[in-house]
Amino acid sequence: MRKLSIPVLCLTLTTAAVAEESRELEAHEHGVGQLNIAIEGTSVAMEFEAPGADIVGFEYEATSTEDRALIDQALARLASPLELFGLPAAAECVVSEANVALKGDDHKSHDDDHHDDHSEHEDHADEHASEEESHTEFQASYVLACAKPEAINKIEFVYFEQFPNAKELELQVITEQGASAYEVERDNPTLNLSSLM
Repeated sequence: MRKLSIPVLCLTLTTAAVAEESRELEAHEHGVGQLNIAIEGTSVAMEFEAPGADIVGFEYEATSTEDRALIDQALARLASPLELFGLPAAAECVVSEANVALKGDDHKSHDDDHHDDHSEHEDHADEHASEEESHTEFQASYVLACAKPEAINKIEFVYFEQFPNAKELELQVITEQGASAYEVERDNPTLNLSSLM
């Protein structure tokens, strides 16, 4: 009997709780990101979050052309989940939705580069560098359609190759069997899910 009717809602709530808890307990830990995955029927929903330092190497507001280029490149990479979180080809998965964003109170739109008060802005950035709200995070949500989801018996984390500053991902995987938690590290980037499928 299938009782898992709202995995995406569970996933969203879990991600919010994890994010809030991490902020309350330790702001966020550099090198450690979160990935939640819910599998129901032929649909796979993912929600991802990682500190800016893991993805682009910094968390201050990007004002230079070089820093903005790094952010744009990172967002483009994050928009291709199957190139980061490799699922078995036999599962025949394709991306239905991919939404990526850089979140942070200090991150403003790119419209402000006509301002010339960079030194004043940098002073503010330095002043608030240690404050939690100055931290930026990359967030993404994905929906995949998989013709043969039962073939998802592992995930290859190419993510670590794409982002050298990333050290670990904390995972929660929700299937019809229930929820399971894992930690995947750079030196062992393959997660075996055969017991869940």
